[in-house]
Amino acid sequence: MAERNWTVVVPVKRLGSAKSRLRGALDGVPHELLALALAEDTVEAVLGCPAVREVLVVTGDPEAARTLGRLGARIVPEPPTAGLNPAFARGAAAVSGGPVAALTADLPALRPAELAEALWAAAGPPGVRRFVADTPGTGTVLLTAAPGAALDPRFGPHSAAAHAASGARPLTGGWPTLRRDVDTLADLRVALALGLGRHTAAVTRGAAPAGAER
Repeated sequence: MAERNWTVVVPVKRLGSAKSRLRGALDGVPHELLALALAEDTVEAVLGCPAVREVLVVTGDPEAARTLGRLGARIVPEPPTAGLNPAFARGAAAVSGGPVAALTADLPALRPAELAEALWAAAGPPGVRRFVADTPGTGTVLLTAAPGAALDPRFGPHSAAAHAASGARPLTGGWPTLRRDVDTLADLRVALALGLGRHTAAVTRGAAPAGAER
């Protein structure tokens, strides 16, 4: 088995403003509860990954900090500058050594074995950065930096192209549960078909899409 040496940085926005396109998607499910469940399943999968040494959650949300800290993540306060990229940079700066990975917090179907395969595929010579695009191929779910390389995150619209332009090399494995981030109700349905983690499954069980006939 390959070495358990990766530190994974997962930023979690304040729950009231996280995953805005999912707001009101499920009748009777508070938005903050759904956003937290997505993060819980992501972090729990990372903690169960045999390639991962430590998980750093960067957040300014007290409830997210308490909940994800109880799961076993190390909590890093969010930086004064808002946004995913400053949060990833803050987390990477808190890593004491070894390879670093940036992972989005909206992967509720993520399987630890798929993440391990991607991280082991990302291992390579010093100074190399790699990334995994999302299912549509335009966004990024995972960015890795070998020792000697700055993480240099470029998350945001068309981040896959931005990471490639910055010199990061794409990883092209299948990994359907790693690539399935959840921004919309349609994404959540696909994640459900892949198999949701226990937290999101519990929150969504029996919930109807907003506006659906009962």
